[in-house]
Amino acid sequence: MAEQGDTSGRKRGYAGTWPPRAAVPVGGLAPSRPAFWPPLIETLRAWARAEAGAGRLLPWVPVAFGTGIALYFAADHEPVLSVAAVVAIVLCAVAVLLRRQKFFPVAVMIAAVAAGFAVATWKTARVAHGVLARPIFSVSLTGFVETRDIRERTDRFVLRVVTMESARGTTKLERVRLSVKKGTAPPVGSFVELKARLLPPLGPVRPGSYDFSRDMFFAGIGASGFVMGAIRIAEPPEGGGLRLRYSAFMQGLRDTIDARIRTTLEGDRRAIATALLTGRRDAISPPVNDAMFISGLGHVLSISGYHMAVVAGVVFFAVRALLALFPVLTVGYAIKKWAAAAALAAAAFYLLLSGAEVATQRSFFMTAVVLIAVMVDRRAITFRTLAVAALIVLTVAPEALVHPSFQMSFAATLGLVALVQVGMPRLFATADHTPTARVALWGGREFTMLLLASLVAGLATMPYAAFHFHRVTPYGVLANLAAMPVVSAIVMPAGLLGLVAMPFGFDRLFWAIMGVGIDWMIAVTQWVAALPGAVGRVPAFGIGPVVAASLGIILLGLLRTPLRWSGAVLVLSAALWAARVPQPDILISADGRNVGVRGQDGRLHLMHAVKGSKDVFLLKEWLAADADARTAADASLTSGVSCDDSGCVVPSASGALVAQAFRPEALSDDCERAALIVTLRQAPAACGASVIDAERLRRQGAMALRRSREGFVVEAVKPRGVHRPWSPAAAEAGEADAAVLTPRVPARAVDATPAEADLQAEE
Repeated sequence: MAEQGDTSGRKRGYAGTWPPRAAVPVGGLAPSRPAFWPPLIETLRAWARAEAGAGRLLPWVPVAFGTGIALYFAADHEPVLSVAAVVAIVLCAVAVLLRRQKFFPVAVMIAAVAAGFAVATWKTARVAHGVLARPIFSVSLTGFVETRDIRERTDRFVLRVVTMESARGTTKLERVRLSVKKGTAPPVGSFVELKARLLPPLGPVRPGSYDFSRDMFFAGIGASGFVMGAIRIAEPPEGGGLRLRYSAFMQGLRDTIDARIRTTLEGDRRAIATALLTGRRDAISPPVNDAMFISGLGHVLSISGYHMAVVAGVVFFAVRALLALFPVLTVGYAIKKWAAAAALAAAAFYLLLSGAEVATQRSFFMTAVVLIAVMVDRRAITFRTLAVAALIVLTVAPEALVHPSFQMSFAATLGLVALVQVGMPRLFATADHTPTARVALWGGREFTMLLLASLVAGLATMPYAAFHFHRVTPYGVLANLAAMPVVSAIVMPAGLLGLVAMPFGFDRLFWAIMGVGIDWMIAVTQWVAALPGAVGRVPAFGIGPVVAASLGIILLGLLRTPLRWSGAVLVLSAALWAARVPQPDILISADGRNVGVRGQDGRLHLMHAVKGSKDVFLLKEWLAADADARTAADASLTSGVSCDDSGCVVPSASGALVAQAFRPEALSDDCERAALIVTLRQAPAACGASVIDAERLRRQGAMALRRSREGFVVEAVKPRGVHRPWSPAAAEAGEADAAVLTPRVPARAVDATPAEADLQAEE
């Protein structure tokens, strides 16, 4: 009986290991499976069970929800809203029915993905409006001024269109954004009549770069342009609305604050102070603005989670300290909750004052969730709080997912929450008499917390800064350690006190104090930006490494067992992946007027359709994406380029010629000698070179070409078959839009070496 039914003896005989070791075969040979394999499997299973424990599901819901939104933006054409909504509802219902089954977590994740996809589809349908497809050189507009931006060189305002008259029939636009001479922008709320030149919303300047037209679409803006002539303020028709009066009131309040700051501060100090309080940051001079971003302090200029946290924190502690002076309130009432309510009201006012942009809304929701948690006696800083805030933001503004401010903000916040909940308790979990405790007593805890917070936030946001801005900040921790305590303790509190004192006429002192702190911040940024190696330039790479790095950061932040280190492997793999992405050989602007060709020196060389007509913004983006330190005014950009009145030509890295033809007479020669021609003219049918013409550029936008043995591999901003509301496709194209351009005859090289000539002959 003992041999058949009692296995306890066998268990004890294996010294507590279970299952027991396999018996040795009669022949005396041990099994070939490694001895460490079963324990490893059991360990991984134990870690997986720990990660799937109670309360661990909620932080992953916004990850799945955001995945659904990302899938929506990756679609080639607009999904059918009714189908997306029905699928999401059905999958959510299935998840509810399976709530007591072991498949419930999987069902919730799938339902969250479908819900994110449906919400993004619904948001696009809700904000749908006309988008200008082609430029209009003269159009008469009337409408209400909704917003106004005071910039360093020009002013800009958004016009809600009432009437639109043009000689060319065009789509009716709801809003347009217009630029005017500095100081001539009409006041918010006024009804104006003007003539303007309108342009389609700016799309990506190169394949894979940021799509500004998508932002304008979700802001309700269908075109941009500039005013021609004078602006006439007229009598408004009915229908201005409460929203317009609110916008006029808030703009007047911002102008008043800026005027009061201007009485004490000037130049960049005034511009930064205004940016911190009202969100208007366009008046900062380019040198200071560049130094802020190079040093890693650029986040200070954009009202985000940090600013909301400082405003709410200052108000919370000030109100609580004031109420604590009265013992009757301290004993009988929950003054902590009162202080949280006051901080929430202050954060809401700050949201409205700063313009309530998407990034600021996200920061407010996060701050509101934390303060509400305090009012209902819950822990304020948890992964659940972050998850709820992320779900609120993505539900209200799903388009925020593809914006760099959302990605960087939530990555940094995830890292900081993980630091607070996991890292800091372990770091200071020692007895009171230890050296660690004595260091903490003398401020070491606060310094260490600031150091680690800057390091963690910087590392978490690095992939997104590299992807969107093509640079990293090697000395970001140093700049934040030197400047952020002053910003937190002097600049922001002085600004808040200035706002409070402004109605009473005692605000100038606080603006002066704010200016002292801003001077220190500017000095730190300029010092750090001047350090050797301060500018960490990164060549452009695709979305794949960003997705891998994002998943790695999420695993590092949300997992609790050693499985989290799989996230570090993913982040490292993403970095290696990004470093191996090849750069394009040729870049062509959407209008065909600018062509960049990688020369034999490995750098871009530029051809212009019109002499002296450099597109500074486009060149800046191209050079940044190429990790090139040159500026648009650098003479080396045109070295090796031969131009005359008919066109330009430049040898590529392989020695083959790339031509830009301005006139028809240039095409006959270019068709014989060049490998690629970019022209706004009609090329001859018998042209032996590959041709990128005006029609293809109109259909597909800016292009990047890479040389291959078959010809040129084409990557376009708008590939064939892609049609989205913010980037409508042109008429369907034929074979002219092939993904690979193959020259019909070999092209001759200019000054090619024998080896290069042999390579061309092979190709």
